Amino acid sequence: MDWTEGAVLAAAAVAAGAVNSVAGGGTLISFPALVHGAGLDLRVANATSTVALWPGWVGAIGGYRQDLVGARGLMLRLAVPSLLGGGFGAFLLLYTGERTFQLIVPWLVLLATALFAASERIADRFRAAEGGGDPRPGPGAMLYQFGVATYGGYFGAGAGILILAALGTLGMRDVHRMNGVKTVLGLLLNAVAVLVFVVAAESIVAWPQALLMMAAALLGGFAGAKMAKRVPKGAVRGFVVVCGLAVAGVEFWRAYGR
Repeated sequence: MDWTEGAVLAAAAVAAGAVNSVAGGGTLISFPALVHGAGLDLRVANATSTVALWPGWVGAIGGYRQDLVGARGLMLRLAVPSLLGGGFGAFLLLYTGERTFQLIVPWLVLLATALFAASERIADRFRAAEGGGDPRPGPGAMLYQFGVATYGGYFGAGAGILILAALGTLGMRDVHRMNGVKTVLGLLLNAVAVLVFVVAAESIVAWPQALLMMAAALLGGFAGAKMAKRVPKGAVRGFVVVCGLAVAGVEFWRAYGR
C-alpha cells in the first residue's frame, strides 16, 4: 500500500464515517474506494469496509450521548435481533462465492442507493401523526430488525435507513434521538459481523487497509455526529446518491458487461 492509496482510503474512511453519522450510507463511499482504489476483491472489500467503518459508529455514539438519555429500554429490546442478524449476515457472506457476490453486488448497491435517496420520504411516510415517549417494540418490530441486521451484516449500505424507517413507524419523531438509536443498533450488528470476519478460518479482511481506515472512520464518525445538526442533509444525500449510482453502473458493467 503506497502513500497515494493510503491517502485515498483515509479520505474515504473519514467521509464514510461522517456520512454514517449524518445520514447513513457511508459504505457507498468506503466500498468502492477499497475495490477501485486498493484493487481488492469484492468480498474482501466488503468485509474490510465493515471492519474499517466500525470505529466510526463508536465515535458517532459520543456525539449523540445527550440524545440517547432515557432510551436504554428501547435499545435493549432491539439489541438482541441486531446482534443475531449481524452475525447471520456475516456468515452468509463467508459462504458466498466471489463470482456469485459479483453478480449480487450491483443490485445491492442500487437498492442501497434507492433507499438512501428515498430515506426522508420513507421516514415521513411511516412517522406517526402523534409522538410521545419512546415506543415499545413488539415481535414484529424485532423480527424486522433481525432482517435489517442480516442485510447489514451481509452488505451494510442502507441498513441505517431501514432502521430509521422502522423507528418512524413505531412513532418516534425526534430525528436526532432516532439517529442516536440507529447508531447504537448499527454498532451492535456490525460488531458481531466484525467478530465473525476476524475469527473466520479463512480471513477475508485486508488488515493494512482496514487498520488505516479504522482510525480515519473514528475521526469522521465523531466529527459527523457533532456536525449533524448543522450540515444540510440534502447536500450530503445528493453527494452519496451520485456516488452510489456511479458505483452501481461500474459494478453492473463489471458483472454483466464483460
